[in-house]
Order: sequence, then C-alpha cells, then structure tokens
Amino acid sequence: MKRLAVFCWIAAFALLSGAARADTYPSKPIKMLVPFPAGGTVDFFARTVGPRLAEALGQPVLIENRSGAGGNIAAEAVAKSSADGYTLLMGSEIVSINITLYEKLGYDPVKDLAPVVLVGTVPNILLVSPSLPVKTTQELIAYAKSGKKMSYASTGLGTSSQLSSELFKSVAGIDVLHVPYKGGAPAIVDLAGGQVEMMFVNMPTGLPMVKGGKVRILAVTSAQRAPQVPDVPTIAETLPGFETAAWSAIYAPAGTPKAVIDKLNAAVVRILQMPDVKAALAEQGAVPAGGTPQALGEFTKSEIVKWEKIIKASGAKI
Repeated sequence: MKRLAVFCWIAAFALLSGAARADTYPSKPIKMLVPFPAGGTVDFFARTVGPRLAEALGQPVLIENRSGAGGNIAAEAVAKSSADGYTLLMGSEIVSINITLYEKLGYDPVKDLAPVVLVGTVPNILLVSPSLPVKTTQELIAYAKSGKKMSYASTGLGTSSQLSSELFKSVAGIDVLHVPYKGGAPAIVDLAGGQVEMMFVNMPTGLPMVKGGKVRILAVTSAQRAPQVPDVPTIAETLPGFETAAWSAIYAPAGTPKAVIDKLNAAVVRILQMPDVKAALAEQGAVPAGGTPQALGEFTKSEIVKWEKIIKASGAKI
C-alpha cells in the first residue's frame, strides 16, 4: 500500500509539474533548427510557420539553418538537447530515411525525437537544364540511354531528392552520375547554369525557377497532376507506379513534457488553418497537414518502412 501511495504521489506530482511548465511555457526564445540551408523547402516551412508561432506563444522563434551530413547534424543536436521545448527540429523525410541509409546514426529518430506536428507535404518535380534537348520524361530517358554522359543534382545525401532520382534511374534503366549539394537552392542554380543536367526537387524550391524560365519542368512525382502545374504530367504516366513525396514536421527532444508538446501542436494546427498561411503554402505547391503528435509518430514509423523499401530497391548508398 505504501509503495502504491508513493507511486500515485509521484505520478500526481509529475502531472502537476508538467502542467505548471505548460502554463509558464515559453518564458524565453525558442530555437528551431533547420537541417538544410536557407532557400529550400524545409526552410520555407520553418520561415512560414516560425513567425506566426512566435506571435501565438509570445516569444521569439529563432530559425537556425544547421546543414550537413544529410540533415543528421541538426537532428542529432535536437535529439541531444534539453527536453524543455526550447529547441525544436523542423524535420523532413530525412528523419525516416537516414535510419536505413546510414550504417550508424548518433540518434534514434523514434526513441530520441518526440513528434509534435506534421506541418505539410509536397511533391517533387523533375527538372532539367534548359540546355538539355529534351521536353518530356520519355525524351529524357531516351537521351540518357543514347550514351550521353549525364549527372543529376540532389539537395543532399539521403534526401527525397536523391532517392527519387535513384528510384527513377532504377525504374527507367538509365545511368546518371550523382552530384550532391548542401540544399536545394545551390543545386538548382547549377542546374540552371548547365553544370548538371537534371534533378528532382521539392516543388516550393523549384517552381520559382520554372516560372522564371531558368529551368525546364518535365513531370511531378505525385500520383495525380498538381493543381499548380496542371499541364505537367506525372512520372507515373510514363513509368506506372512511380510516386514519391517530401514532407516537413516539427519534433522536440524525447522526454519533453506532454503538456508542452500539446501546446506547440495546438498552436501550429491553428496556424496551418490561417488563410494567409494556406495561400502561401498552396502557391508553392505545398499542402498543409496538422494532426496530433500521436499521428505524426505513426506517420514517421510508416515512412521508415516506405523509404526502406525504396532505398533497397534503388540500391542507393551513402
């Protein structure tokens, strides 16, 4: 009986302590790490949500781009931070990809990161340099099979950009050299300049360059055509069954009080329903998500299974 009483007292104290922390949270600025350079899709999500989250919580939300190691530097830094809600990760599909792609990680995405909320999803788009004499996916495949030396850019090792490319190579039966970059912005600049011939990139990163006439769009990787570019075919129209997508979500260190995570979740869910936020995301081809922390946890696990299959099927390696 005494042990039961002590256990109940500890549980009650923990609940009250968590509630107290949520009542006073946040009392200082929050840091949100982005695992890629400024100008990319994950950075876009962070800088769209961040200022509004600051307004909702009454404290600054500082966006810090900490790129490198396929996103692992930022993710590991958050996983090893204090579990108090003041260091967050604007993660992406790399959270589910790298556990398979890398032999060793300094963190476990399921055990060491606490899911907060899924922010949004975006399809990738297939782009080529304007100097490349192709205008369709079929022509690109034929060009690659003609013996021409080609290279493709990616937004980094282990990103959906690289894995979409590797899956495309495998399914289309072509050989193209991989040139990894530290983010989408520098990669697409070199694509426009003709240093590389093709790349898969998130729609928010690639669309402005398409609209500016700097690069040529051939296809989207979603199952259906995207409303932002309704005349652009899907890759599945040429290679049936081909589909990949990217996403962004907020994570905190494991052990962060549930009340704090719930407070963050509720704030971001409200932000994603704001008309101006929805319009900003739609303009870039992104779809707002939302949902509970538990839903993001299950989604993360399902993505690990999905990307593991793609990695093994494509033969992609670091």
